[in-house]
Amino acid sequence: MAESNEATEPGSVVVRETGRGKFQQEVVSGANSLIADEPTRVGGLDSGFGPYELLLASLGACTSMTLRLYADRKQIPLKRTQVRLRHSRIHAQDCAECETKSGMLDRIERIIVLEGDLSDEQRARLMEIADKCPVHQTLKSEIDIRTSEKHGG
Repeated sequence: MAESNEATEPGSVVVRETGRGKFQQEVVSGANSLIADEPTRVGGLDSGFGPYELLLASLGACTSMTLRLYADRKQIPLKRTQVRLRHSRIHAQDCAECETKSGMLDRIERIIVLEGDLSDEQRARLMEIADKCPVHQTLKSEIDIRTSEKHGG
């Protein structure tokens, strides 16, 4: 458990070094925790998710949860959802629909598998709803990250 009450506040996460390995981190939010790490090829212990894997997991979980919520509310016979994600860096010139036209940019490929006896109309609507998940909306918006230092003991 983290040493601070900050991890118990809704919407808060505390990340701290475990002291094991070069990169291993404990991620804590309330009563939940997990380990983040880097692969052995870059000096980590490969004991947990990497930072971009955690980002993809957030988008995938939010997408799936949003689809479940919508399907249940609208009584759509969605049996199960699976979201597969991949992060890469691409040349901006390779993205015709992107605003950035030079340098590199991040690309997230998201493949959604919808199981159930769904009509074409229901499938199309669920795919629209996927883009409305809050994490998707956050990643597509301007993000203001403010960093400050708190002196440790």
